[in-house]
Amino acid sequence: MADQSRPNRSPARSGLMRRFARAEDGATAVEFAFVAIPFFGLIFAILELGLVFLVSITLENALMNLDRQIRTGEFKQDASAFKTAVCAQMPVPATSCEAAITLDVRVLPAFTGATALKRPPAGGACWNPGGANSIILVRGYYKWPIITPLLQGAVAGADGNREITFAALFRNEPYDTEPVPEVKCPDDT
Repeated sequence: MADQSRPNRSPARSGLMRRFARAEDGATAVEFAFVAIPFFGLIFAILELGLVFLVSITLENALMNLDRQIRTGEFKQDASAFKTAVCAQMPVPATSCEAAITLDVRVLPAFTGATALKRPPAGGACWNPGGANSIILVRGYYKWPIITPLLQGAVAGADGNREITFAALFRNEPYDTEPVPEVKCPDDT
């Protein structure tokens, strides 16, 4: 009489199961699948953070180049020409640059007054390059969109953008003796 306690297994089927249990052919692919998503997320976050630093450095360089033209009295145009000149030196398309950047150029009565000023409200930026020997504060605010979800929580604001800022405080050179009309900026005290 045959032993009924063991189920009837065919030798081919049990050999297949043993080979499947011992097989390690796809182990590397499975391990890579576990690691791939965090790895590529980290690589993308590093690249995006590098872009943020690139935009920050180019904003700084663009404003420093144009600050020199204000300081020496060479830049005699209006605020929109200043914004266009800054965006021409940025590595982003000019249309998105002009929509994302806010520039504030104002005369201060003393160097100590710069720390008390707050960020100008939307549409409240000032354009007052002053005259000879004026103390000028140039501020630039650029909204750069953050795409990587991990970076949004770490470096972006509530709207998903990172605000890149630059400020320069200087005294204009004595380039001219003709009087400059006074411009009253919002939040001037």
